[in-house]
Amino acid sequence: MNILHVDASVLGEHSISRQVSAAIVRRLSAADPRAAVVYRDLAAQPLGHLAGHHLAALKGADPAPDHADDVAAGRAALDEFLAADTVVIGAPMYNFSLPTQLKAWIDRLLVAGRTFRYTASGPEGLAGGRRVIVAISRGGVYAAGTPNAAAEHAESYLRTVFGFIGVTDLTFVAADGIQLGPEHRERALSGALRTASELRPAA
Repeated sequence: MNILHVDASVLGEHSISRQVSAAIVRRLSAADPRAAVVYRDLAAQPLGHLAGHHLAALKGADPAPDHADDVAAGRAALDEFLAADTVVIGAPMYNFSLPTQLKAWIDRLLVAGRTFRYTASGPEGLAGGRRVIVAISRGGVYAAGTPNAAAEHAESYLRTVFGFIGVTDLTFVAADGIQLGPEHRERALSGALRTASELRPAA
């Protein structure tokens, strides 16, 4: 099994999403000692945000010398994703949405002809057959039926993105309300770590 582990939190060792994503990878690796893990830290080594030269390169244009490394980095990120059987993502919610570093990575994944294609009957995902597990942390509580539910644009966005490219095996391990006080933070972290430890191994 090839595991791609992606973190996006800017908080380093203080990050809840990083702690939970690491626990998920430990769980999967323990269940399959042959698992190979590739790690990408988007906060430490961010990808450039989507720009015109990326789109030109996707259409076959040769990048200018000062853009070549940036284009190559995006291609490498896509290749890593497509080579993975399981993708584990640490995704904190910042200001009701994703960190910009994670959005930049996603923008390198949604490539027509590689992870999706347009057909006469609409778009078709090409990246199915892999498992995606997201460790998501949120400062407040945004579950369906709560007053803040309409302000949740992280999990909902990720469900849309991965569904669009054909991923159907998608799991969220959530730590909610981590800014509501120390006790709530600890309870949310403990619950998410427990869920991580109980995840089913690879089929």
